[in-house]
Amino acid sequence: MTTADKPRMRVPATLSESEPAAEASPAPARAEAFTFGEPVPVTDLADFLYTGCWMLTARWYEPPVDLPALAKVYRATAHHGSSLQVKRNILSRSFIPHRLLSRQAFRALVTDYLVFGNAYIERVYGRLGRLLALRPARAKYVRRGVEEGQYWWVTSWQVASEFERDSVIHLMEPDINQEIYGVPDYLGALQSILLNENATLFRRKYYLNGSHAGFVMYVSDTAQNQEDIDAMREALRNSKGVGNFRNLFLHSPGGKKDGVQIIPISEVAAKDEFAGIKQETRDDTLASHRVPPQLMGVMPNNVGGFGDVEKAARVFVTNELEPLQAVFEEVNDLVGEQVIRFRPYTLEAASESPTG
Repeated sequence: MTTADKPRMRVPATLSESEPAAEASPAPARAEAFTFGEPVPVTDLADFLYTGCWMLTARWYEPPVDLPALAKVYRATAHHGSSLQVKRNILSRSFIPHRLLSRQAFRALVTDYLVFGNAYIERVYGRLGRLLALRPARAKYVRRGVEEGQYWWVTSWQVASEFERDSVIHLMEPDINQEIYGVPDYLGALQSILLNENATLFRRKYYLNGSHAGFVMYVSDTAQNQEDIDAMREALRNSKGVGNFRNLFLHSPGGKKDGVQIIPISEVAAKDEFAGIKQETRDDTLASHRVPPQLMGVMPNNVGGFGDVEKAARVFVTNELEPLQAVFEEVNDLVGEQVIRFRPYTLEAASESPTG
């Protein structure tokens, strides 16, 4: 019988006493991730909802848009506030003062109309019933009453006083949803205005934070236990705030060279395309106000520029400000006297004329 023909038998393998036993496998490592810093809201209480007009205490209607919020937005960005102010300044320059309405009172009237879409004028009568003055009532605090010709002065929900019946003239920018209050034309660009403000605030926080874009701390060193991880996390959390870029000492006995890594996040991502956001939201704001950029002091991005500033100013006055003048001239029909008049627009210095 040859060797190949011999039957084969399997013998169970055994460990000799001299061979060491296999070491127990270590427990699987647990990955851990956490964030540094607290979340920051983007809108920051700037949600403007068109709520419609509703009655409060059965005495007056509340406006469809939050008026105190619109008052804050007025100076939220440079381009939004300046767009309204350039309209007010040109109208005030061409306005002819009257004994019943001063130039300062007219400026207040125009500002209310442009910011809130509403302007209120109170007739002030003497004891003999003679009209003494036309006094603007700030639109932020005026509410239209439930009854015809009724208006309220409301500084808070607890403090309210009624104007004399039929003494208030109400000018408003018409709304397509209701006819009680007016709404400003720039509501369509409100989100762009707020985004422009948020971008500026983000950049300010970015520089106050030391122009730091953030980082990812990657710990893969097996020498680190849970207590070490907790200690590092506590040290990093305590380094937040002003002067947070302090040196951090870390001692890792038996650690590897790349066991702890700091991976910086892209600086471009942290800036959130600041310049692009500012430019796009600026264009939206100017489009909503229909103000030529050369009248706002905006620097052109191209070599050709924005064109002739004088031609742009004349077209702007013709298409935008003359219709506004017609709105304020409605007061003359209600008062029965030519109180609001305007000079023809010219770029030359206007000569002073006596008060009407």
